[in-house]
Formats: sequence, structure tokens, C-alpha cells
Amino acid sequence: MNKKSTNDNMAAYLFHQGTNYTAYEYLGTHETEENGVFTLTSRVWAPNARAVAFASDATGWSTPVNMTKVTDGVWETTLSRSESFEGTRYKFAVTGRDFVTRLKSDPYATASETLEKTASVVHTPSYVWGDAEWLAKRAKRKENDEAAGHFFAAPMNIYEVHLGSWKTKDGKSTENGENYLTYREAADALAPYLCDMGYTHVELLPVMEHPFDGSWGYQVTGYYAPTGRFGSPDDFAYFVDKMHRNNIGVILDWVPAHFPKDASGLYEFDGEPLYEYQGEDRMEHRGWGTRCFDVGRNEVQSFLVSNALYWMRRYHADGLRVDAVASMLYLDFDRAPGEWVPNENGDNKNLEAIAFFRKLNTAVFAEFPDALMIAEESTSWPMITKPVDAGGLGFNFKWNMGWANDMFEYVGLDPVFRQYHHSKLTFPLMYAFSENYILPVSHDEVVHGKKSLVDKMYGEYDEKFAGMRAFLVNMMTLPGKKLTFMGTEFAQFREWDFASELEWFMLGYPRHIEMRRFVKRLNHLYLDSPELWEADDSWDGFRWIYPDSADYNMVAYERLSKDGSLAVIVNYSPVKRDGFVLEVPESGEYEVVLNSDLYEFGGTNSFDKKTIGTLERSDKKSVLEFNLPPMCGIIFRKRR
Repeated sequence: MNKKSTNDNMAAYLFHQGTNYTAYEYLGTHETEENGVFTLTSRVWAPNARAVAFASDATGWSTPVNMTKVTDGVWETTLSRSESFEGTRYKFAVTGRDFVTRLKSDPYATASETLEKTASVVHTPSYVWGDAEWLAKRAKRKENDEAAGHFFAAPMNIYEVHLGSWKTKDGKSTENGENYLTYREAADALAPYLCDMGYTHVELLPVMEHPFDGSWGYQVTGYYAPTGRFGSPDDFAYFVDKMHRNNIGVILDWVPAHFPKDASGLYEFDGEPLYEYQGEDRMEHRGWGTRCFDVGRNEVQSFLVSNALYWMRRYHADGLRVDAVASMLYLDFDRAPGEWVPNENGDNKNLEAIAFFRKLNTAVFAEFPDALMIAEESTSWPMITKPVDAGGLGFNFKWNMGWANDMFEYVGLDPVFRQYHHSKLTFPLMYAFSENYILPVSHDEVVHGKKSLVDKMYGEYDEKFAGMRAFLVNMMTLPGKKLTFMGTEFAQFREWDFASELEWFMLGYPRHIEMRRFVKRLNHLYLDSPELWEADDSWDGFRWIYPDSADYNMVAYERLSKDGSLAVIVNYSPVKRDGFVLEVPESGEYEVVLNSDLYEFGGTNSFDKKTIGTLERSDKKSVLEFNLPPMCGIIFRKRR
């Protein structure tokens, strides 16, 4: 037996064991060249099929080449010719046990047609990367954490982007599958914008191939193929490389929870459930109209874990935001009583999903210890971000959706009634260090009648802007990393529409250009202030000053690093407080490092001091006394 056969046998064995984490090298379609002869080898897993054939531009679609079953469920064929197969379109003609033949896209295809076209495309990557400096910096950041004694002792300010609607060609709609910016055009425009605005990472809504724009990318048909809407796989590599050369990390949304029921996709791939669960109690997410991955099946584990690692290996992704984790963890997710079956312990936990996440994160961190694995998990499931060996799921971040829900409800209240809901400002600190959190203002919060961030704010026009500035000071100075959806930075009023570009024309109006100016200033202050990110994971970095000022609709607190501190006050009341007293840790002169009420940000300029000295009270406490403007956030730092 030759070495190639031995390697293939081992790859097949590991694939069926659920531990082949390079499954895309064994399965899928790959071209090699030797002495001017190009050979195309194609393999597909279809254990329930009676027959499988390879249909392509090269073979003639009406005369596909029969494939041979080489292992338990894996079919193979090879083609040879004197010219490259690059760009060749192909599908598998899979005949099920019902004798019906279905044309299926390659689950492991690395390139694909897009939108209404569904063929897989032969592609060999050729992009030459130039991001070695970024990758070294990323590894160094991990070392710095250990020196600092805190987890991720660095700033993380994420700008969440839907590539199809950040900007479009000439501002035109993309509803007809046209007018998208290419990956390269988007990269060239986005990278300098992110640097100028003070973001550290960009997070992309799914760029894996998907047939329907209205799914925003969350109904994936080509898990290994960057969508062809915006260009080639090498063009996508350029996008990531461009970000890295500009010191911007790239996080990709990843969807292991479900896939759509498109006839050409994973749905009943060989004529019956294969990638999805077989039982009616787990097979579908009815609310989404999608099928659920059977993550207890070894071959599906190989497919998904390999896929997560693929985006990090081939496209240098810095991390994955894993979508809809709760839908996988709970057997009764979106199911009524009687529609689900308890596990062997008699409860609603999906034991296979728990084991899958632990396997996934263990594999990722074994190869990429500096990767970001972020869970979108909407419940209070414990230990999401605790290590696997400590009984956790092994993610290193979780979206704090509880904080987001509390805050959005609070800022929508008439200030008269906010005093009765003050706990929404303080309760998140009760659990702030139970997980490693990201505070999100995400795409999910600015659609479907939930309103844009500025429109969530209570009040008339100017009140909304003042309220949003106060909210952002609060958000950016609390423990936890940060995420905001595109358009939030200039206070787009209209809800997000996936088929239209952001309302950049709003920057022609004063309040919107002032908001973007404010967000830029706040972002850069965050980047330059270790107090706001060095100790996000414990009480070492946070101290309450005034947690209980419900009557004032106000909170004040201190953020600390090993070398300094910031005092923060956020006033959610439209009332100005003359002679307000703020306790500070040390006597001396304090400078105002940010005041959301300045004219340049659209405020009233009620507090225009640059510095202020402390007073000593009879109880020996040092205080600052000033007139507190209405609806504002102010950050102080002691002058050294």
C-alpha cells in the first residue's frame, strides 16, 4: 500500500471517528498538477446513497462520471487532463434509496456560485499573505495577559458589519443581487474608517455562501466557501489581510446550529437525514424553517470542527462568534411540551451539544491559543466561558444580552419612572464577572420594530441624542468588551435594512456628525485608557461610588488599572444638578477627559470646566463639587 493510500485510510478512519479536524483535505474536490497533467480528485460522504456521480462542466452535465464507494459512505472519482480545472462548476448527482437522483453542491466546496446559482466551483488558493506582523502581535497579546494577571488585558471595540449594506455601489439597492461592493473595495474603504474611528476589530455577519440575502447570511449552504457575491476566495483573503495590515482583527459569524432546506444543500443530502438529526423532536427549528445539525454524529463533528479551524487556517480569522448557542444547548428550545424528549437524566439539556462545544473549543485553542471563541448565548446557562477542564463549555467570551435587554428597556422609559427601575443600571454588576462578557449593541437590536439605538431613547429629538451619548459613556466605561453595529456611530434613525446601504447622508445634519465626532472621541479614549480594559474580569477594575442614587437617575463609579483610575458619572435625568458632589479616591486636581454635554457633541455646554480641584469634607473624604448637566456622562482623571 502506498503512502497516499495509507494517509487516505487514516483520514477516513478519523473522519468516521469524529476527530478528523482537516476533513476538508480528504473530502471535497482538489486539483493537483504533475508534469503538465492536472488531476481532480473528488470525494463526498453519502452513506445512504445507492449511487453517486460527478456532474460538471468538465464531464458534461448530462453525462456525469460515476463515483466509486471507497470506504463506509465515502464516494470518490478522479479526472485528468492537460489544462487546469480551476473555475470548473460541478455538483454531485446523488441517488438515494428511494431511487430519486438529486443534484447536490459539494459540502466541502471552497468556492461556489451564488444567489440563485448553486453549483460548486473548483478553486485552489493563491493569495500571498502579508499579515505576519499582526499574527505576531496577536500572540504577544496573549503573553501580555499572563503578565497583567487578567484575562484579555487589552481593549476590544468591535464594529459589527453586514458587508452587503455597509456601503453599496453609488448607494443603490442590492435587492436584485447587484450593486455590492467587492471584498477588495469594502476592505479599502472600511480599514481606514475603522482606524480613524478607533475600533479594534470588525465582526462580519456570515460571509459563508448563502442563497438568500434576506437571511443576512445565517442560512448557510456553503460552509467552506466565502460568498461569491463580493468576489473570489482570494478577494476575501485580501479583505482579511487588509484589516490585519491596519491592526484590525477579523471575527466571523459562524452558524453550527442549523442550515436551510435548500434542495442543493445539506438538506437530506443522500435522500434522507444525514447532517441533520433524524428524530422529529430535534430535526427542525420550525420558527426558522431550518434543519438542526446532528452534533452527536461523528462525521458531522468532523465537518463542523474542521470548518471552524478552516477559517482560521486558510483565511487567518482571529475568531468566531458562534450563533444561536442556546438553540443547541436546550432540547426544548422553541418547542412546546410534548414536542421534545428529555435526555437520559430526565432534563432539557442537549448532552451531545455540550460535548460538541467542548470538543470544538478544545480543538481550536490547541491550535490557536490566541483565538477568540465568542458565544451568542441568550440564557443564564452557567460556565459558558469557563475552561473545559473546569467543567465549562470552553468559550472565552459571551455576549451579555441580559445587560443589553435591561439597558434598552431603561433608556426607553420616561425619566420620571426611571427611579423605579434603577436596578437595571446596577444589577448587571452582580454577575459581571461570572463570565467574560462583551456588551453588545448588535444587528439583532436594530431591526424588526426594535428601533435604532438613538430612536430607542426616550424623548424629543435633542433628548434622544443626549440620552444616547450618556448611554454610550455608560457602556464604554463598564467592565466588558464592546460591540456596536454599523451605523450606530452616527445615530442612524432608520432601522437597518439589509438591501440598502447605511444612511450616510445623515452626516449632512448637525446632530449626526456631532454624534460620530463624539463616538470617535469616546472610542479613542477607551483605547488609550487601561483603566477601561486592563481588569475587565474582576472587581480589581471596578468600584462603585454612587450605586443607589435612584432618585437622581444617576450612577457613579470608578474604573481602575494597576497604574491609575477614572471616575465616571452618568446622569440619566433631564434635570441639571447644581452643586453636585462627587466623591473621588484622592485629593488633588482632576481633569475632565470626556464630557458628553459639550457643544461640539451636540450638548448644552452646562459644564465647561477643563479641570476641577477637590474639597475636603468634614468626614475626611475628597470630593469634587460642580454643576451636573442634564442627561450626560462625564469622565474624570486625577492630574499627575
